[in-house]
This record gives sequence, C-alpha cells and structure tokens, in this order.
Amino acid sequence: MTHIYQCTLTLLEPTFFSSREVSNTYFTEPFIGNYALAYALNLVQAPYHNRGDIHYVEHLSQLNQRGIYITPATIQHAPRFVFRQFNAQPDAYWFAFANNAIVTRPDGAWLEKSGPVWYVHRPGEKRKKIGLENRPQFGRIRALAIGNVAIFYVLSREPLQLPRYIRLGKFMSKARVEYRAVRGDIVEREQTAVPFLLNPADLAPSHQLIMFDLLNVPPMPLVHHATLAGHFHALPGGVYLPVNMRFGVKEE
Repeated sequence: MTHIYQCTLTLLEPTFFSSREVSNTYFTEPFIGNYALAYALNLVQAPYHNRGDIHYVEHLSQLNQRGIYITPATIQHAPRFVFRQFNAQPDAYWFAFANNAIVTRPDGAWLEKSGPVWYVHRPGEKRKKIGLENRPQFGRIRALAIGNVAIFYVLSREPLQLPRYIRLGKFMSKARVEYRAVRGDIVEREQTAVPFLLNPADLAPSHQLIMFDLLNVPPMPLVHHATLAGHFHALPGGVYLPVNMRFGVKEE
C-alpha cells in the first residue's frame, strides 16, 4: 500500500533560488524542486559542513530504499515575485577590488600587492595569497513573494508525519506546510493530462511522455502540462498521479 499526502505549501517570506542568471540579475522560477523539498522536509539531511561536495545520489538513494518520493511543488494561480538589490561588498574601513575578489585587511595583519595579486602577511607566518571568489558582489534578485501557494505530493511505503513549517531557498525562508492523506485506485489510462510539475527522470520506464512543456532548470529539467500514458493513482478531484515514481539517481 502506498500512502499519499497532498501538501499545500504557503510562502511566509520571500523565497529565492538561483534558477536562471542574466548578467547580474538572478531569477527564481515559479516552482520548488523536489530535491529541495526532500531536504526541507527533513527526510534527508545535508551535512552541516560542506566543502562543495554533492550528495544527491547518496541521500536520494536512501529515500528510494525507504519507498519515499516527493513531486516538485507547482505554484497555484499566477505566481507573484519581488525584486531586491543585494550588495555583498564588505562593510570595512578599508577594502580594495582585485580580480574576482574584494580584499580586506584582517586585524593584526598587513597586505601586499604584487601586480594583480594580493598577499596577506601575519606576524610569524609566510605570506598567503588571497584567492579568487567565484561569487557575485552585487546585483538584483527576483524571488517568489510572500503568499504564493504551491501544491506537491509525498508518496511513502510507510505512514509519515511531515513538519508544519519548513525553511527553503538560499536565505532559508519560512514556509507553512498543510497536508492530508488521500487515497485512490490504480488505473491504466492513455492520453492523460497531468497539470502539475513532474521530474521526467523520476517516472517509471512504463510511462510514456506524449506531450509536455520543458522547464530547463538545474539540477534537473522538469516538465509541465504533460500528457502521459501508463498507470496512475486516481485521486479525488480528478487528479491522476503516476505510479512507481522514484528519484532518478544512479544508485551505486
């Protein structure tokens, strides 16, 4: 038996993901990815300290083994956005611009410039080169506004109790989660329209994608307004949810 939960997500703070970058403007597309939801719902946990390693295969494989799957969250009605400017330059008494870095002087140290390169000196230590920083220093962001509502589904082999509040996005913005258990028979259908977002890499091989709109976003493109053929959970309200979805990571 598969336990299915219909979840309503309400954004309580502006929520930012860098889905698309154009010059110095960073855009949030109107959806919440299912990878992000897996972490936000605390179904898997990212390490507190991370040197840039990506753990999707390890973590999402654990959910596959537990029989847990989350769909992407689809924004209901017309999405609303808010634009903000940001400035990540240091608020220090003295700083200097270098190539892809902003140089500041730590307390008790002094700086040396040799050509385009800056070095920091500390008493009793060898000078240390100031490395490059691959991050924006200023620009604009388009975030999802407060009050946006999205729907997603959680499927599980065992009953789950989901958190009522979660944190999302770059700035760990607060969101409310309301959920209810739903049930439906498994039916086989052709030419079935699915009005919410799906991750095509997570569909069972038996499903056939006939038509869809592609949302090309990292880390995995999504499909919207898809027409599929295959087996579905027939849920209340005329909702058809593909069966046997699982995170499409290459399990070791």
